[in-house]
Amino acid sequence: MEIAIIGGGHGCYASAVSLTEQGHNVRLWRRNFAAFGYVQNSNIITLTDHKSERKIKIPIITDNLEIAMRGAELVVLPLPCHTHSSLAQLLAPYWTEGQVGYLTPGSFGSFIYAKSAIEIGNKANIFFAETGTLPYLARKHGEDNVRISVYATRLPTGVYPLKYADRAFPIIQKAYPAAEQITDILDGALMNAGPIIHPPLIMMNAGPLEHFDVWDIHNEGTQPSIRSVTDVLDQERISLREALGYGAPHFPLKNHYDDTQEEWMYGNTSHEKLTDSGDWRENINLHTHRYMREDTALGLAFLCSLGRWIGHPMPVSEGLLAIASGITGESLYNSGRSLESLGLANLSQNEMREMLASGITK
Repeated sequence: MEIAIIGGGHGCYASAVSLTEQGHNVRLWRRNFAAFGYVQNSNIITLTDHKSERKIKIPIITDNLEIAMRGAELVVLPLPCHTHSSLAQLLAPYWTEGQVGYLTPGSFGSFIYAKSAIEIGNKANIFFAETGTLPYLARKHGEDNVRISVYATRLPTGVYPLKYADRAFPIIQKAYPAAEQITDILDGALMNAGPIIHPPLIMMNAGPLEHFDVWDIHNEGTQPSIRSVTDVLDQERISLREALGYGAPHFPLKNHYDDTQEEWMYGNTSHEKLTDSGDWRENINLHTHRYMREDTALGLAFLCSLGRWIGHPMPVSEGLLAIASGITGESLYNSGRSLESLGLANLSQNEMREMLASGITK
């Protein structure tokens, strides 16, 4: 299958090598061609995982969006959510009939991509989908090397517009057999694990993060009191899902830490594999890191906005967002992703369901 991968980060490199190794014809795009380093000449990225270390030749490396997008059946967007608005505008003219954009994950970013295409007059029927996490726990080691510690085994995926799920989902499953069809993209957005895992970890580890040069929030930083807060935060997410009419499976985060429970998105022993890799012992700037700018300012703010929209209490979510705003010195709700910022706050729940099912009126 022809697949475009947009971006040059950890998840983008992991997607490129994994999908190429599966036999797909991959085009890897990033804005800054020089940032590819050695890869711009060799097209080779070294993959290290539980099997071995091996060199994978990516068919096309480019900074030309037209080359990347032309003829692609699937466009994979494994990007931080704070890139969505600018990239959606860049991609808007290049979407063509029947293409599927897959956000891994999305925090409702699918709506931003769809709206941007419509706003510039693109009449193509484009389908979007999003899931709850990256398909890989991965870290780049230089510009020509990526290590994948864990491959996702379950990817709950919602489609937009929902009425075209039977056209979009089979394309996604060709690339990601672990994808599991749920309902719409709000269902998919409410599976995003990042806004549940990362805000408690960075804020309750603020002392060591600012004291030490590097710190592993997933290892020493994951202690019982922090896990307790994470569990309550996740219960708020699940309760919000139920209040919005989304049933099980909810993929409770506690299953990520407990292999006796139903298998979570990354399968059994995934937390141990993550901490054993050492790749998450890193420097995290609380003002600029994506755990603050993406998972908190966009993901957590979006959850809070949904709660406010339907009058559903989210006290721990709101409290963490307030603390994060205190750390950064700005209102992350006002500057983040919300139904207000997306222009959707005045919709009723029935109107929202109809829009998610049928799409934005062109």
